[in-house]
Amino acid sequence: MFWIEDFISLVYPRICALCGNSLWRSEDVICQKCEYHLPKTNFHLDPENPVSRLFWGRVRINSAAAFLHFNKGNCTQELIHKLKYKGRKDIGILLGNRYGLYLKQTPPFSDISWIIPVPLHRKKFVSRGYNQSEQFGIGLSSAMGVPVENRELIRNLETETQTKKSRFKRWENVSETFTVRDPQKFEGSHVLLVDDVITTGATIEACIQALAAAPGIRVSIAAIAVAMN
Repeated sequence: MFWIEDFISLVYPRICALCGNSLWRSEDVICQKCEYHLPKTNFHLDPENPVSRLFWGRVRINSAAAFLHFNKGNCTQELIHKLKYKGRKDIGILLGNRYGLYLKQTPPFSDISWIIPVPLHRKKFVSRGYNQSEQFGIGLSSAMGVPVENRELIRNLETETQTKKSRFKRWENVSETFTVRDPQKFEGSHVLLVDDVITTGATIEACIQALAAAPGIRVSIAAIAVAMN
């Protein structure tokens, strides 16, 4: 009943994750105004977009895209920060759901068999309590009707933070970090590898190299955001 919802909202007000204004019943996590102004890339519509070009000559991919532009101080950075460090799993799920609605209508992404989040090391997962990339994957899954597989791709090493490393150092930091438990599971599949933010692409590249152990696999990439240096 609406009166129950109204009472709950007085005790636990539902506010927009960006502007802090109260949400209407039809809104979730982010108000319509803030969602409208999200810096969308529309990269899924361009096969030669900057995210795809980032991996040319490095690893073989089917398609690649990111939902939002990430710049220092913009709203995307605020959303990612809350998702990763403030327990706001709902942000990742919402953004995944929104992007999934676009991707399932885009031919390069319309035949995905599995959604695979970039994994966290066990220690970081225990510390944070969840994997932010998996939350994005859950949202994508709900919109695309594709299952999330979060057990096969494993991060073996706890790498140092990538923030202030050069492109080569980032690649060196994650090379040989990932393995796949059962490559045969993905034989002939088209998988969607998902992450929160793509910068140099070193982590994604290392994941794809591990997934290449699966015969005939095709890998596409989707991220919440891309930070173009």
